[in-house]
Amino acid sequence: MHEFGIAEAVLDAVEHRAKGRRVRRARVRAGALLRVSPAVLKQAFGLAATGTVAEGATLDLVVEPVRLVCRGCGHNALCDNPMTICGKCGGIDIDAEGGDRLVLESVQIVEAAHVPGDSGRDRGDPVRSA
Repeated sequence: MHEFGIAEAVLDAVEHRAKGRRVRRARVRAGALLRVSPAVLKQAFGLAATGTVAEGATLDLVVEPVRLVCRGCGHNALCDNPMTICGKCGGIDIDAEGGDRLVLESVQIVEAAHVPGDSGRDRGDPVRSA
């Protein structure tokens, strides 16, 4: 289950980007060559995030396809399953290009309901504290 190692790496990046703020959602793009199971990655992320700013956050996974190029006929295509045969000639001598990246695309931060401090100084507060 290599997803747990990937989940820990994603969590490190999320925590770095969040800078101590609570996280609501994170979006990750993983290449098809990484062979990541979305359900297992989400479960591993939930476990790894326990007790962190990302506890309870939703993890969205986008699988990035790999470009497969057949050495026999030259046919190329994008595919989510890198373990396949050539769709044109049925050959198995295939090169894979790309599909091995892991990118944290975005982190959604929870908005604070209350910001500590003197609200009397806020322009939106017509009543000033004395």
